[in-house]
Amino acid sequence: MLNNRLIDKYTYRVEWSAEDNAHVAFCLEFPSLAAHGGTAGKALAEIEKVVAATIKWLAETKEPIPEPLGLKHYKGNLTLRVPEEVHKKLAIKSAENGVSINQYILAKIA
Repeated sequence: MLNNRLIDKYTYRVEWSAEDNAHVAFCLEFPSLAAHGGTAGKALAEIEKVVAATIKWLAETKEPIPEPLGLKHYKGNLTLRVPEEVHKKLAIKSAENGVSINQYILAKIA
């Protein structure tokens, strides 16, 4: 079944919420969904149930089901527009470091 195969492929995150006094789990592919639990494991189990129910509903209504981030193909190309002054600073910093602007930016974000 499509539902069960996708559940384990999605990207989950569990955080402690002092405000809720509970662990809160999220699924990055479904940013509007969240679930609480007394432990991180329980919160994760709950969000998986919520995601499963959502996928079932989306399939029934013939709505698109988000592709798991881990299954997507990424080309490795980014287009980034920056102000001229920022571009100039990047060119200077990369030259000071003896690398291309691309290598300099990659080192900063990696």
